Amino acid sequence: MKEYTENELKYKAEAYCSATEHCPFEVMTKLSQWGADEAMSERILLHLQKERYVDSARYCRAFVRDKYRFARWGRMKIVQALRMKHLSSEDIEAGMAEIDEEEYEKGLRDLLRQKSKSVSGRNEYERNTKLIRFAVGRGFTMNEVLRYVKQADPDELMG
Repeated sequence: MKEYTENELKYKAEAYCSATEHCPFEVMTKLSQWGADEAMSERILLHLQKERYVDSARYCRAFVRDKYRFARWGRMKIVQALRMKHLSSEDIEAGMAEIDEEEYEKGLRDLLRQKSKSVSGRNEYERNTKLIRFAVGRGFTMNEVLRYVKQADPDELMG
């Protein structure tokens, strides 16, 4: 493996952070993979934060928007993923505030409607149980899911 100087690693990290949004944990992991020791990684991370290459709050906002819009994740799964990236509760809460309630609920309805086309069961109860399990697995809360599964008759979900 090639040995990098601190300046080379700094430029490499700047390029890495310029390509897509990254959180401090991801940057520290990458610096470690590139062979930086902990002290050097800390110095480089401070530089990246000072120059706004890395911004935890901005990262959280972008992550939340991407996950609920494109991956169609629920709140629980998004929060769990952000916690695993060692982000502060304040940054996570600020990111979660980005969720547009109408868009979020429409995403859940569309997800359930789409999934209901491929779910089969011996009866409506069994079908609904499978739909609920699917949506909860995607990180939606039971209350959010039940709002659409209970009230909807099968024809309404298909509609």
